[in-house]
Amino acid sequence: MKTTIIFCLTLLVCIGCETNSSNQTSDGKETNSDVEIQKVDLLGAWEADEKTDSGTVITHMITFTEKYFSEAIYVKEPAQFIWTLGGSWELVDNNATLNYEFFSLDTAQVGQQGNMDLKLVNGKMEASGRTWKKVDDGTPGELQGAWLITGRKRNGEMSRRTPGERKTMKILSGTRFQWIAYHTGTGKFSGTGGGSYTTTDGQYTENIDFFSRNNARVGASLEFQYRLDSGEWQHEGTSSKGDPIYEIWTPRTMLED
Repeated sequence: MKTTIIFCLTLLVCIGCETNSSNQTSDGKETNSDVEIQKVDLLGAWEADEKTDSGTVITHMITFTEKYFSEAIYVKEPAQFIWTLGGSWELVDNNATLNYEFFSLDTAQVGQQGNMDLKLVNGKMEASGRTWKKVDDGTPGELQGAWLITGRKRNGEMSRRTPGERKTMKILSGTRFQWIAYHTGTGKFSGTGGGSYTTTDGQYTENIDFFSRNNARVGASLEFQYRLDSGEWQHEGTSSKGDPIYEIWTPRTMLED
Protein backbone atom coordinates (compact mmCIF):
# COMPACT_ATOMS: atom_id res chain seq x y z
CA MET A 1 0.00 0.00 0.00
CA LYS A 2 2.88 2.38 0.75
CA THR A 3 4.10 2.03 -2.83
CA THR A 4 0.67 3.01 -4.13
CA ILE A 5 0.47 6.11 -1.95
CA ILE A 6 3.97 7.30 -2.86
CA PHE A 7 3.21 6.76 -6.54
CA CYS A 8 0.03 8.84 -6.28
CA LEU A 9 1.82 11.69 -4.52
CA THR A 10 4.27 11.72 -7.40
CA LEU A 11 1.37 11.96 -9.85
CA LEU A 12 -0.11 14.83 -7.83
CA VAL A 13 3.04 16.85 -8.40
CA CYS A 14 2.53 16.32 -12.16
CA ILE A 15 -0.76 18.23 -12.23
CA GLY A 16 -0.08 21.24 -14.42
CA CYS A 17 3.13 19.75 -15.84
CA GLU A 18 3.91 20.57 -19.45
CA THR A 19 3.63 17.65 -21.79
CA ASN A 20 5.91 16.73 -24.67
CA SER A 21 5.60 19.32 -27.45
CA SER A 22 6.48 16.97 -30.27
CA ASN A 23 3.99 16.83 -33.13
CA GLN A 24 5.10 13.43 -34.38
CA THR A 25 4.30 9.91 -33.28
CA SER A 26 7.03 7.34 -32.63
CA ASP A 27 6.75 6.14 -36.23
CA GLY A 28 7.30 9.67 -37.57
CA LYS A 29 3.70 10.39 -38.57
CA GLU A 30 2.33 13.88 -38.10
CA THR A 31 -0.24 14.34 -35.34
CA ASN A 32 -2.81 17.02 -34.57
CA SER A 33 -1.05 18.13 -31.36
CA ASP A 34 -0.74 21.76 -32.51
CA VAL A 35 -4.44 22.13 -33.33
CA GLU A 36 -6.29 24.64 -31.15
CA ILE A 37 -8.49 22.71 -28.74
CA GLN A 38 -12.11 23.73 -28.36
CA LYS A 39 -14.07 23.14 -25.16
CA VAL A 40 -16.42 20.79 -27.00
CA ASP A 41 -13.41 18.56 -27.77
CA LEU A 42 -12.92 17.88 -24.06
CA LEU A 43 -16.50 17.38 -22.88
CA GLY A 44 -17.14 13.89 -21.55
CA ALA A 45 -15.06 11.35 -19.64
CA TRP A 46 -11.39 10.44 -20.08
CA GLU A 47 -9.40 7.60 -18.54
CA ALA A 48 -5.67 7.01 -17.97
CA ASP A 49 -4.22 3.91 -16.34
CA GLU A 50 -0.74 3.71 -14.83
CA LYS A 51 1.10 0.80 -13.25
CA THR A 52 3.28 0.95 -10.14
CA ASP A 53 6.54 -0.98 -9.79
CA SER A 54 4.63 -3.58 -7.79
CA GLY A 55 2.15 -4.08 -10.66
CA THR A 56 -0.81 -2.21 -9.16
CA VAL A 57 -2.90 -0.50 -11.87
CA ILE A 58 -4.09 2.95 -10.85
CA THR A 59 -7.00 4.44 -12.78
CA HIS A 60 -7.46 8.18 -13.31
CA MET A 61 -10.94 9.16 -14.46
CA ILE A 62 -11.64 12.80 -15.32
CA THR A 63 -14.99 14.20 -16.42
CA PHE A 64 -15.44 17.59 -18.05
CA THR A 65 -18.84 19.23 -18.26
CA GLU A 66 -19.40 22.69 -19.74
CA LYS A 67 -18.16 24.46 -16.61
CA TYR A 68 -17.26 21.85 -13.98
CA PHE A 69 -14.90 18.89 -13.73
CA SER A 70 -13.96 16.09 -11.38
CA GLU A 71 -11.08 13.66 -11.29
CA ALA A 72 -11.08 10.42 -9.32
CA ILE A 73 -8.04 8.21 -8.74
CA TYR A 74 -8.62 4.63 -7.62
CA VAL A 75 -7.60 1.00 -8.00
CA LYS A 76 -10.12 -1.36 -9.56
CA GLU A 77 -8.67 -4.62 -8.26
CA PRO A 78 -8.53 -4.96 -5.34
CA ALA A 79 -10.88 -2.02 -4.84
CA GLN A 80 -9.18 1.00 -3.30
CA PHE A 81 -10.16 4.68 -3.39
CA ILE A 82 -7.10 6.94 -3.42
CA TRP A 83 -8.09 10.59 -3.90
CA THR A 84 -10.26 13.04 -5.82
CA LEU A 85 -10.30 16.70 -6.79
CA GLY A 86 -12.52 18.98 -8.82
CA GLY A 87 -14.36 22.24 -9.23
CA SER A 88 -14.78 24.65 -12.12
CA TRP A 89 -12.55 24.99 -15.17
CA GLU A 90 -11.82 27.30 -18.09
CA LEU A 91 -9.97 26.68 -21.35
CA VAL A 92 -7.65 29.30 -22.84
CA ASP A 93 -5.03 28.59 -25.53
CA ASN A 94 -4.95 24.82 -24.94
CA ASN A 95 -4.52 25.32 -21.22
CA ALA A 96 -7.18 24.36 -18.68
CA THR A 97 -7.30 26.51 -15.56
CA LEU A 98 -8.68 24.41 -12.69
CA ASN A 99 -10.37 26.12 -9.75
CA TYR A 100 -10.47 23.62 -6.90
CA GLU A 101 -13.68 23.31 -4.90
CA PHE A 102 -12.66 20.01 -3.31
CA PHE A 103 -9.37 18.16 -2.95
CA SER A 104 -9.47 15.10 -0.71
CA LEU A 105 -5.70 14.65 -0.49
CA ASP A 106 -4.89 18.25 0.44
CA THR A 107 -7.77 20.42 1.66
CA ALA A 108 -5.44 23.46 1.71
CA GLN A 109 -5.73 23.43 -2.10
CA VAL A 110 -9.44 24.30 -1.94
CA GLY A 111 -9.86 27.78 -3.39
CA GLN A 112 -6.54 27.52 -5.23
CA GLN A 113 -5.85 27.01 -8.94
CA GLY A 114 -4.05 24.41 -11.00
CA ASN A 115 -3.29 24.17 -14.69
CA MET A 116 -3.26 21.45 -17.33
CA ASP A 117 -1.45 21.98 -20.63
CA LEU A 118 -3.44 19.96 -23.15
CA LYS A 119 -2.80 18.33 -26.49
CA LEU A 120 -5.04 16.15 -28.62
CA VAL A 121 -3.04 13.49 -30.44
CA ASN A 122 -4.78 10.93 -32.64
CA GLY A 123 -8.00 11.15 -30.65
CA LYS A 124 -6.27 10.96 -27.27
CA MET A 125 -5.52 13.70 -24.76
CA GLU A 126 -2.05 14.41 -23.41
CA ALA A 127 -2.17 16.19 -20.06
CA SER A 128 -0.54 16.02 -16.62
CA GLY A 129 2.27 13.84 -17.92
CA ARG A 130 0.05 11.02 -19.16
CA THR A 131 -2.05 9.99 -22.13
CA TRP A 132 -5.83 9.79 -21.70
CA LYS A 133 -8.25 7.80 -23.83
CA LYS A 134 -11.75 9.12 -24.35
CA VAL A 135 -14.49 7.13 -22.65
CA ASP A 136 -17.38 9.17 -24.05
CA ASP A 137 -18.12 12.62 -25.46
CA GLY A 138 -20.97 13.43 -23.10
CA THR A 139 -23.57 11.41 -25.01
CA PRO A 140 -26.19 9.97 -24.82
CA GLY A 141 -26.26 12.49 -22.01
CA GLU A 142 -29.83 13.14 -20.88
CA LEU A 143 -28.31 13.67 -17.42
CA GLN A 144 -24.92 14.96 -18.59
CA GLY A 145 -23.75 17.92 -16.51
CA ALA A 146 -23.11 19.08 -12.94
CA TRP A 147 -25.95 18.81 -10.42
CA LEU A 148 -26.40 19.87 -6.79
CA ILE A 149 -28.80 18.16 -4.43
CA THR A 150 -31.59 20.58 -3.47
CA GLY A 151 -34.31 18.31 -2.14
CA ARG A 152 -34.67 15.15 -0.09
CA LYS A 153 -37.70 13.34 1.28
CA ARG A 154 -37.55 12.21 4.91
CA ASN A 155 -40.42 10.53 6.76
CA GLY A 156 -42.71 11.33 3.87
CA GLU A 157 -41.88 15.04 3.94
CA MET A 158 -39.93 16.76 1.17
CA SER A 159 -37.42 19.37 2.32
CA ARG A 160 -35.83 21.79 -0.13
CA ARG A 161 -32.74 23.95 0.31
CA THR A 162 -30.45 26.15 -1.75
CA PRO A 163 -26.88 24.84 -1.44
CA GLY A 164 -24.40 27.14 0.23
CA GLU A 165 -20.80 26.30 1.10
CA ARG A 166 -21.82 22.75 2.02
CA LYS A 167 -22.53 20.92 -1.21
CA THR A 168 -23.32 17.48 -2.55
CA MET A 169 -22.55 17.52 -6.24
CA LYS A 170 -22.99 14.87 -8.89
CA ILE A 171 -21.10 15.15 -12.20
CA LEU A 172 -22.13 13.01 -15.14
CA SER A 173 -20.69 12.50 -18.60
CA GLY A 174 -22.63 10.39 -21.09
CA THR A 175 -21.74 7.13 -19.31
CA ARG A 176 -19.78 7.99 -16.12
CA PHE A 177 -20.89 9.54 -12.82
CA GLN A 178 -19.30 10.80 -9.63
CA TRP A 179 -20.89 12.28 -6.52
CA ILE A 180 -18.91 14.37 -4.03
CA ALA A 181 -19.86 15.77 -0.62
CA TYR A 182 -17.71 18.70 0.51
CA HIS A 183 -17.58 22.16 2.10
CA THR A 184 -16.01 24.99 0.13
CA GLY A 185 -15.67 27.21 3.20
CA THR A 186 -13.66 24.84 5.38
CA GLY A 187 -12.26 22.63 2.60
CA LYS A 188 -13.66 19.58 4.39
CA PHE A 189 -14.12 16.54 2.16
CA SER A 190 -16.89 14.19 3.33
CA GLY A 191 -17.00 11.45 0.71
CA THR A 192 -17.33 10.41 -2.91
CA GLY A 193 -18.28 7.52 -5.11
CA GLY A 194 -18.66 6.84 -8.78
CA GLY A 195 -18.50 4.55 -11.75
CA SER A 196 -20.64 3.96 -14.83
CA TYR A 197 -24.36 4.56 -15.32
CA THR A 198 -27.19 3.96 -17.78
CA THR A 199 -30.59 5.56 -18.35
CA THR A 200 -33.21 3.31 -19.95
CA ASP A 201 -36.99 3.74 -19.99
CA GLY A 202 -37.06 5.92 -16.90
CA GLN A 203 -34.59 3.75 -14.97
CA TYR A 204 -31.27 5.15 -13.84
CA THR A 205 -28.70 2.49 -12.88
CA GLU A 206 -25.37 3.19 -11.17
CA ASN A 207 -22.54 0.65 -11.22
CA ILE A 208 -20.07 1.51 -8.46
CA ASP A 209 -16.36 1.45 -9.35
CA PHE A 210 -15.06 3.36 -6.31
CA PHE A 211 -16.45 4.46 -2.95
CA SER A 212 -14.36 6.41 -0.47
CA ARG A 213 -16.32 5.35 2.59
CA ASN A 214 -16.39 1.61 2.04
CA ASN A 215 -14.41 -0.28 -0.60
CA ALA A 216 -16.68 -3.30 -0.01
CA ARG A 217 -19.49 -1.51 -1.84
CA VAL A 218 -17.53 -1.52 -5.10
CA GLY A 219 -19.17 -3.76 -7.69
CA ALA A 220 -22.71 -3.07 -6.51
CA SER A 221 -25.39 -1.74 -8.85
CA LEU A 222 -28.15 0.62 -7.68
CA GLU A 223 -31.38 1.18 -9.60
CA PHE A 224 -33.59 4.25 -9.41
CA GLN A 225 -36.69 5.49 -11.16
CA TYR A 226 -35.98 8.96 -12.49
CA ARG A 227 -37.63 11.78 -14.36
CA LEU A 228 -36.86 15.33 -15.37
CA ASP A 229 -39.34 17.94 -14.15
CA SER A 230 -38.84 21.60 -15.08
CA GLY A 231 -35.15 20.90 -15.61
CA GLU A 232 -34.68 19.20 -12.26
CA TRP A 233 -33.74 15.54 -11.85
CA GLN A 234 -35.93 13.57 -9.47
CA HIS A 235 -35.07 10.01 -8.60
CA GLU A 236 -36.32 7.38 -6.21
CA GLY A 237 -34.85 4.09 -5.14
CA THR A 238 -32.65 2.49 -2.47
CA SER A 239 -29.22 3.56 -1.22
CA SER A 240 -26.15 1.33 -0.99
CA LYS A 241 -27.13 0.80 2.68
CA GLY A 242 -30.60 -0.33 1.67
CA ASP A 243 -32.33 2.86 2.83
CA PRO A 244 -35.13 4.40 0.70
CA ILE A 245 -34.12 7.48 -1.30
CA TYR A 246 -36.12 10.24 -2.92
CA GLU A 247 -33.94 13.12 -4.06
CA ILE A 248 -34.13 16.20 -6.24
CA TRP A 249 -31.03 17.39 -8.08
CA THR A 250 -30.82 20.80 -9.75
CA PRO A 251 -28.38 21.77 -12.51
CA ARG A 252 -25.74 24.16 -11.19
CA THR A 253 -26.40 26.37 -14.21
CA MET A 254 -30.00 26.89 -13.03
CA LEU A 255 -28.84 27.88 -9.55
CA GLU A 256 -26.29 30.32 -10.93
CA ASP A 257 -28.62 32.17 -13.33
